[in-house]
Amino acid sequence: MGWRRLAGAALAAGVTLLAVPGTSHAEVQRGIGHEHEAQPYRGNPAGPDWSGSYMWRGKQVWCVAYSLKAPDSGVEYKEGDELLTKGGDSLSPEIAANISYLLLRYSTTRSADEASALSHLLHSWTAYPHKDITTDPNADFRHIAYDEKFHFDRLPQSARDAIARLKADAEANRGPWAAQVIAPEAEQVIGSPDTWTVAIAKQGGGGVGGVPVTVELTDATLEGGAATAELTTPTDGKPLTVKVVPTGAKPSFSVKLDSPADRPVVHVPADTDMQRIVTTGGEKKLTANASTTAKTAPGAVKVAKTDAETGKALAGAALRVTAADGSTPAIGQDDAPLVGPEGTPVVVQTGADGTATVPDLRTPQDICLIEVAAPKGYEEFYDPNSPPKVCGKVEAGQTLALALTNKPNKPVVPITIPAGAEGAGVVAKAAYTTEPNTGALVGFGGAVLVDAALLGFVVRRRLAAARS
Repeated sequence: MGWRRLAGAALAAGVTLLAVPGTSHAEVQRGIGHEHEAQPYRGNPAGPDWSGSYMWRGKQVWCVAYSLKAPDSGVEYKEGDELLTKGGDSLSPEIAANISYLLLRYSTTRSADEASALSHLLHSWTAYPHKDITTDPNADFRHIAYDEKFHFDRLPQSARDAIARLKADAEANRGPWAAQVIAPEAEQVIGSPDTWTVAIAKQGGGGVGGVPVTVELTDATLEGGAATAELTTPTDGKPLTVKVVPTGAKPSFSVKLDSPADRPVVHVPADTDMQRIVTTGGEKKLTANASTTAKTAPGAVKVAKTDAETGKALAGAALRVTAADGSTPAIGQDDAPLVGPEGTPVVVQTGADGTATVPDLRTPQDICLIEVAAPKGYEEFYDPNSPPKVCGKVEAGQTLALALTNKPNKPVVPITIPAGAEGAGVVAKAAYTTEPNTGALVGFGGAVLVDAALLGFVVRRRLAAARS
């Protein structure tokens, strides 16, 4: 068994082996099947009946008007007539759908049992007794019906088994079908694979297994890099799942497939005594498509805040996250601006390790981090009119590393001055910066020494007065 679309090459290769050699281009050529005892009717020519396919112009075909002449390879056939019964009645919708399905699925079979089973079913459904079509052995070839039991009993058991299998297959999977492509629900990221689904539903619900489909992708590829492929739905009828990698902003997934036609068609010869033939079920083309949007992978920015002199990590530095202009908000992966409660660009604060991270940023995007408040001990060199600022470009799937430093305040250095005997335990303190004026410092020291001498002179005078 094999779908027609998948077995075309195998059939072409097998034609020479299957065909009966002939001396004329018009000679009837049998394909594959089984011979058995002939059903009797008036004027039946000598020889066994053939239950199987024929070869017509390189194609494997089946006949659908029992006892009429087999197809002549030199006879022209008209295209597209609706398949009717031997008595000229329309087929029931169910039988028509069964035939269309079996011809779509088994018309390239290389199994003699399947070819014989298909022939048997076609005759059973189109040349059964009705109107003036009868199994009476006295009927001529134009009016003889196909005696289903007679032929069934004379087929090998393997062909009988195939008849039951093909009939059950047709009733379970006949058309009309519906095709659907389902895109992933999750947001798609360019360069990251996700699962798309192809479902082929049969009449009454449920999936059809083993259906060949042509896949065509736009702004996307399969995991192997191909934009087109021939795939097959799982044999158990479950949907086909396909890993697809978006390569652009609007990935699209399309499928094309052959579906059984609602009603099969036949090739009709000009000679009315010749059998009509069927090659396919007049299948119809089904297409389905789904699309979605995809974004580049999100990026992140990580800023490190350190002491400009010691390299020590600085916690508590407040940094505003903006776009490249330094005033509008940066954009998140969800395309929303990153703003705080007041609607202004969001502010982050460095942690104990001196770093702050802003994740899930839209890429590519130019980002700036601007200091809005200096850490404690670094206020002296912070200028709110020209705050520390660092910028860079965030790329897809990457973390942009940035760094900012703060210069520490100039430290205060204490000076301790002895206060003399009466001032034991009392000190005076003065302060100067780490960049003192040397002349001022000398003058300030001389003043201290003079004051100390005066203080000793006053003490001595008080002691002399007391003695006198």
